[in-house]
Amino acid sequence: MRLALVMALAACLATPAPVCAGDGVRHAGDVGQIALPAVAVLATALHRDGEGGREFARAFLSTMAVVYGLKATVDRRRPDGGLHSFPSGHTASAAAGAAFLERRYGWRDGIPAYAAAAFVGYSRVEARRHFTSDVLVGGALGIGANVLFTKRHGRFAVTPVPGGVSVAFAW
Repeated sequence: MRLALVMALAACLATPAPVCAGDGVRHAGDVGQIALPAVAVLATALHRDGEGGREFARAFLSTMAVVYGLKATVDRRRPDGGLHSFPSGHTASAAAGAAFLERRYGWRDGIPAYAAAAFVGYSRVEARRHFTSDVLVGGALGIGANVLFTKRHGRFAVTPVPGGVSVAFAW
């Protein structure tokens, strides 16, 4: 609940009212790419979770390093004719924030964060800045880095895995 309110407030404050629908979706996606990682950092501060902050830094910086390395290497044209379409940096950034929130603090924070990250990806396709494959790979990079670097905060975690669930206890 707290996460959803912070994200809604950030989006409302950053989005001017008199914008046309297409520009509003694009602008909201631009805000989301910054807001989700900012909420992840804010969450570590609210939880007084220095280790989580370090984990998020590793995951986020790794994500963005891979994204910009791939952008320079692949150099795919954007649907609107621009350069460096693959993968979507906006989506990777948003997904890194969302995945951190889910993996570190649980699904209660993760579900609204993933919904916001999915909207960021949608906004990039809607604005003709990316192909769907750019967005999917960007999202996978953000999530994948958190799978590598982020551990559950607290004593008990249930995580879905292929074929069932994983249950972990910290003593």
